[in-house]
Amino acid sequence: MRNYRNAFVFALVGNLTLLAVLGGLWWRGKHHRQTEAAMQPAPTESAQSSPTRSESAGMAPHEAALVPVQLSPERLQSIGVRTGHAESRIVEDEIRVTGNVAIDETRLSTVQVRYSGYIQKVFADATYQYLRKGQPLFTIYSPELVATEREYLVAKQNQQRVAQSTILGVTEGAASLLVAATERLKQWGVPQREISRLESTGAIQQELQVDSPVSGYITERNALPNLTVQPETRLYSVADLSMVWVLAEVFQNDLGRIKIGDRASLTVDSYPGRVFEGRVNFIYPQVDMMTRTARARLTFSNPGLKLTPGMFVNVALKVAMGKQLVIPATGVLQSGTRQIVFVSRKDGYIEPREVQLGSRAGEDFIVLKGLKAGEEIVTSANFLIDSESQLQAALGTFIPPPPGAGAAGAMNAPLAKAELATEPDPPRKGSNTLRVKLADASGAPISGAEVSVTFSMPAMPAMGMAAMRTQISLGEKGNGLYEGAGKLDSGGTWQVTILAKKNGQVVASKQLSVNATGGM
Repeated sequence: MRNYRNAFVFALVGNLTLLAVLGGLWWRGKHHRQTEAAMQPAPTESAQSSPTRSESAGMAPHEAALVPVQLSPERLQSIGVRTGHAESRIVEDEIRVTGNVAIDETRLSTVQVRYSGYIQKVFADATYQYLRKGQPLFTIYSPELVATEREYLVAKQNQQRVAQSTILGVTEGAASLLVAATERLKQWGVPQREISRLESTGAIQQELQVDSPVSGYITERNALPNLTVQPETRLYSVADLSMVWVLAEVFQNDLGRIKIGDRASLTVDSYPGRVFEGRVNFIYPQVDMMTRTARARLTFSNPGLKLTPGMFVNVALKVAMGKQLVIPATGVLQSGTRQIVFVSRKDGYIEPREVQLGSRAGEDFIVLKGLKAGEEIVTSANFLIDSESQLQAALGTFIPPPPGAGAAGAMNAPLAKAELATEPDPPRKGSNTLRVKLADASGAPISGAEVSVTFSMPAMPAMGMAAMRTQISLGEKGNGLYEGAGKLDSGGTWQVTILAKKNGQVVASKQLSVNATGGM
């Protein structure tokens, strides 16, 4: 028991000692950091205002500079360059949308009566039954109509009875009563044939036959036998389907391109190869917040009643854009915020040019600014030419330091001449022999120099090629001639840098482009 107590005491003392040591080390480190912070100068205003790494990363990168390039015919062929032309012509585009067939509301008629009554017999008894104008629909008994017919007969009899009267105003009064009764029958929609029958027979008919006022299809039917009818009761809706509406869903981005009267064509899977022609009739002034589309109402002739209400159809809206300057869409390089085309001139000279484009019309773009009709542009391998142009621009921006800046000052001084020769000429993919001839400004050969030749080619992501770089050191052969062998991994255009140093100073520096044969 005593041994356990002693072990516990030793463990406790050891832990307390360790805590004391750790606390001392922590206090000493904190004091040292505070002392260093006090000795450091306060940050300047420019340092405080400079963006952090995360802030700089969020900034939009600058557009890369582009310069004209010149490629040999072999190089143009090896990278697959094709060209097209900017041309001025009549442009028409298509906006393809979907829609649904609907009834033309201007050709929709409603059958109602203008008096109360009771339907007796129904002849048109099915929805979508076809009706001809004047075809019987139903018969109706109306106490009000019967009373009006009786008044008509009484007025007619009175007129005949007092026709020979010599009393002033009697004949005119009887005639006005007959006219009023006749007018009431007409206002109630009683057909002329019924009024003529009533006048000729003098007999009241208890049931009046109601005929269809138009030709068309019954789209709604409420007329049933023994139904009590009021003037506001809608008994039939009859639609003329010889013309129909198509409600097309047009995206809001295309609304500004269409207008009333534009041509439209329609196809439906039910009739392969059949095309219906129509026109834009109305554009609804509301955009659906869920689909971001607005309805355009189109009118189509419907021969043979092929188009039925509710049918889903495909619509092509014809957008006439007038005479425009257009180029193939494949000739446009979207470079960040810019739109670039490469104008091809004689002898492989290709010039990058920023253009302003309008809307797209099929496989072409409308050019608003930057090109003229007839100019030739590159329509394929644009990314490769863009890489070449960027590299040439980057090489052309090198500016030597000012005189007197140590070793850099020698670069700004008049440099020696360096001439490159290759065997074979031009160089090829694979092994090559390089020769550089060095001479000073007076033409005297330079000996004892360290000469290197660097071949570089930028990455070509479109072709899956990474950047390539080969540096070849040349040995002195005498009389200012330096020679060495090296291997090129690909054909194509290489950027070549010749660098010659003597006694640690740059005596010659030259940059040029070399086209190697042998393919990529």
